[in-house]
Amino acid sequence: MADKRRFDLFAQFLVERFTAPRIFDIAGGQGRLNEALSRLGRTVTTFDSRHKHLPVRYEQRMFTLDEPCECDLLVGMHPDGATRIIIEYAAKHRLPFAVVPCCSDNGMPYNPWRRFLADLAREQGFPSVEEHALPMDGRARIVLGDFGPSARQPRAGPQ
Repeated sequence: MADKRRFDLFAQFLVERFTAPRIFDIAGGQGRLNEALSRLGRTVTTFDSRHKHLPVRYEQRMFTLDEPCECDLLVGMHPDGATRIIIEYAAKHRLPFAVVPCCSDNGMPYNPWRRFLADLAREQGFPSVEEHALPMDGRARIVLGDFGPSARQPRAGPQ
């Protein structure tokens, strides 16, 4: 059984690590991470194709590389097949990202999958790629990439 604290723990890590007021939560399921981040003062949009979700800001569709860049950080809590696109989109827009990977999209076991994602981030140009552990049971390793302090400054909204 998954640790019920995982969304709150990940949200707390994110707000302590990044000064990012606008966040895209990719493959966010029902929106539980959105809910946790919103309680901590962040504006979050969850992207997922689920029909049933919490009453949070929600785009009921798949996230693509063509999405307009209206965020300061990309995140994913067990985003499964969307994990790579989080890293690729973040690199394209020079945004930081943080993912808690779970299942790989290519059948790789968990530890090699995490290493693969870190290598992918480096290949995409991230100068800083790290791993952190959430204090919980289960798949609780965060892979994150950052372009440095300038990437943590809030971006101007749409004009």
